[in-house]
Amino acid sequence: MSDFRQPGCPGWRRLDGVRDEDSRYEAVRSRDARFDGAFFFAVRTTGIYCRPSCPAVTPKRHNVRFFATAAAAQGSGFRACRRCRPDAVPGSAEWNVRADVVARAVRLIADGVVDREGVAGLAARLGYSARQVQRQLTGELGAGPVALARAQRAHAARVLLQTTDLPVTEIAFAAGFASVRQFNDTIRAVYAATPSGLRAAAPRDGRAARRAATPTAGIPLRLAHRGPYRAGPVFDLLEREAVPGVEDVSGPPGARTYRRTLRLPYGTGIAAVEERTGTPRPGRGAHPGGWLDARVHLTDPRDLTTAVHRLRRLFDLDADPYAVDERLGADPRLAPLVAARPGLRSPGAADPDELAVRALVGRDEAARLVQRYGKALDAPCDGLTHLFPEPAVLAGAEPGGALGALTAALADGAVPLGPGADRDAARDALRTVPGLDARTIAEIRTRALGDPDVAPPGPDVPDSWRPWRSYALNHLRAAGELE
Repeated sequence: MSDFRQPGCPGWRRLDGVRDEDSRYEAVRSRDARFDGAFFFAVRTTGIYCRPSCPAVTPKRHNVRFFATAAAAQGSGFRACRRCRPDAVPGSAEWNVRADVVARAVRLIADGVVDREGVAGLAARLGYSARQVQRQLTGELGAGPVALARAQRAHAARVLLQTTDLPVTEIAFAAGFASVRQFNDTIRAVYAATPSGLRAAAPRDGRAARRAATPTAGIPLRLAHRGPYRAGPVFDLLEREAVPGVEDVSGPPGARTYRRTLRLPYGTGIAAVEERTGTPRPGRGAHPGGWLDARVHLTDPRDLTTAVHRLRRLFDLDADPYAVDERLGADPRLAPLVAARPGLRSPGAADPDELAVRALVGRDEAARLVQRYGKALDAPCDGLTHLFPEPAVLAGAEPGGALGALTAALADGAVPLGPGADRDAARDALRTVPGLDARTIAEIRTRALGDPDVAPPGPDVPDSWRPWRSYALNHLRAAGELE
């Protein structure tokens, strides 16, 4: 398994403690939830794979195998544990932190690119041949792009089966499967159950949620995170930035609901995310993490995987707060701030192109652009009336100045900001856009590209805060020490 660093960036938390198999076994024996999602273990005698924090009796060392991904465990013939549900853990923080081709590929697969465009489409976006992508992913993760996408589809299907009353056929296509037969075969292989059996075996809380769910009411979701999650500052930021017509934040602090419209590959959506965090009950694989409750309304259910991935990036749910807090908490200036706000996150963006435009023009001008050029929803919902205008529309409507230059570059791909973007290449491209200052570029890098280590001009940001300078600055802002 690769470490959590890019060349030249000192101080990255490494997985040295669990890089060799004996150390990984110690993490399993101690049920260390910090490594949930970082690796998986399987038991030869039972044919089951688990997360490191699984509460079941620890298997004997000689019966255990280790895998970098759930897909690799599935590919070796192991099925998911029904007790700890390893497929439900947050994604490895490594893939959001790293900027190499493997991490970019994982982010694109999470966004549903393989389901929509196949391996050839993934390779084209990365600028590599399909064979090279297959070789690199298999060499590092133990599974190629098809297997990784299959594992993702299986998890999405399980969630839908156990939390909604959607028909099984509709679930198959919503999860990204090409046919009902492929869906049935995959569910049997991964969970050793039929789809109807998996639905019947839903945990009690899942059955209760399913009774309350209908297709017209949207799809209820639990967006899992690892470790502590400081939701208040995230919702504060979203409330300050909310663009009327596209976003809305309602409710009192501590019980707010963030809602927004989404432009998705097959249609549109409206997502609602609750500020309150849920916590697993003791005895059910409890771990020091939790989830945000969400509900997604989609015009085309095939967009579910993409919508979930974009919400996870917006709320920074795949971060590793243990690594961030450990590093920043060692700094005398930041230590009291980290102690006061453990699990503080660095929010990303649901739509990178939209974020870039908003970073340039500000909230009020963004609201004007929405009302003038945004696409109206076919069915407005409680103040959510529009999609944010696409770059090509803005480039054609207002071609002058910095806004015209930026939207033209976004529209023609000269500035790539999607989940598979090369961060260094995107930064260099942004620098060539007339009218973009260094502070705006830094905000786009932090939010649209999800870069955890951005230092904007002005503040004193020492190298000792690397590779988490984006998080360090959020701590200073939350404490009122930085605007």
